[in-house]
Amino acid sequence: MASNGLKLYGSWASPYTHRVQLALKLKGLEFEYVEEDLTNKSPSLLLHNPIYKKVPVLLHGERPIAESVIILQYIDEVWNDNSTLMPSDPYERSLVRFWCHFIDDKLSSALGTVFRSAGEEQKAAVIEVHDNLKLLEGELHEGVFKERRFFGGERIGLLDIVLGCGSYWLSVFEKVAEVKLIDSEMFPLFCSWLKDFEEQPEVKEIIPAADKLLEYAHGVRQMMLSLSSAGAEVTPTATTTTTNTNSDDNTSKD
Repeated sequence: MASNGLKLYGSWASPYTHRVQLALKLKGLEFEYVEEDLTNKSPSLLLHNPIYKKVPVLLHGERPIAESVIILQYIDEVWNDNSTLMPSDPYERSLVRFWCHFIDDKLSSALGTVFRSAGEEQKAAVIEVHDNLKLLEGELHEGVFKERRFFGGERIGLLDIVLGCGSYWLSVFEKVAEVKLIDSEMFPLFCSWLKDFEEQPEVKEIIPAADKLLEYAHGVRQMMLSLSSAGAEVTPTATTTTTNTNSDDNTSKD
């Protein structure tokens, strides 16, 4: 194992896996990475996350930690001598936790609907995404995070990681689903933040190539639309990690 005794079980297309990878890189921590086949999950993954059976899972020595946001907070608390991901002010920490929940509960859910639907349902979901982005734009404009380079200040913080690891899917979804999700005139502060986030060297290291993401997303969307037109119930599966409305990536029930 790596010198820090860290092993990460994840999936290459999973934004939740990317969150943990980015946090570890920002902390300068070495780790062993294990790519999971979510159509045939390994015994190790099932052993370390028997309840939800999802990635990512971080193994620290013999201790497994599951759920991406929980893993991020664990990393920040254990290796607190490095640059911190969470703010020191208790109130601001509560806001970070709130907006992280908002992203996973509201924004991700709406994006998932955009991706796997068409027609009026998709139009309504696009409006919901815009409404969610307006709320984030408002926080950057007049909230606690105003006039900051990142939500974490001059450096990437926990909220930046949670929001940013997944925001690159916005442009992918636009091309694949043929919709308009982000606009620099509608969301100038958000777009400026996202551009700055994606330019960070640690971020560039973990975001998959755009053509690979597009190819993957095209295949998934076609499959989901085919299932929907055939009257089958569309649920998160191993090939729909980008549209999962839960906090982390899962597959169909074992």
